Amino acid sequence: MHYLITFSCYGCHLHGDETGSVDRDHNLPRSRMVEPDLKRRKGEREHMEASPYQMDQLRRDNVLSAIQSVCAHRSWTLYAAHVRTNHVHVVVEAEETPERVMNDFKAYSTRRLNGLGVDGRNRKHWARHGSTRWLNNPEDLAAAIRYVVDEQGAAMSVFEEDRF
Repeated sequence: MHYLITFSCYGCHLHGDETGSVDRDHNLPRSRMVEPDLKRRKGEREHMEASPYQMDQLRRDNVLSAIQSVCAHRSWTLYAAHVRTNHVHVVVEAEETPERVMNDFKAYSTRRLNGLGVDGRNRKHWARHGSTRWLNNPEDLAAAIRYVVDEQGAAMSVFEEDRF
């Protein structure tokens, strides 16, 4: 199965943000996102246990390396990945559930970040869940790869499978 996996850094994409978000009531494909709501955003921010987490180049490169490592270890095919300052996109083929894939990406990345010794071992890195989209045909797979590699703004820590 092919997936587009997206997960955010802790505290960087709160419900009520102007950019929109998805919650339990707004989580079906093509459904509307949560409307901007300053009061809800403020309430979520006040309940955070730590400040929002953002990644510099060192952290992004290490997260990308961790994603490549878990794919190699699990024999998953990594098609594309883009580690941004406050979120991660990955296009992958795996014979696991997308939730398992995302959880492994987060776990390996957390271990790698903890190994750097720059954040403190109890630092929260990731938001609770993320987006796990199934890519059901070759067109969806190609579109997801293009989205991850070319449509995120300036390239940060990027991987694209060499298909030639």
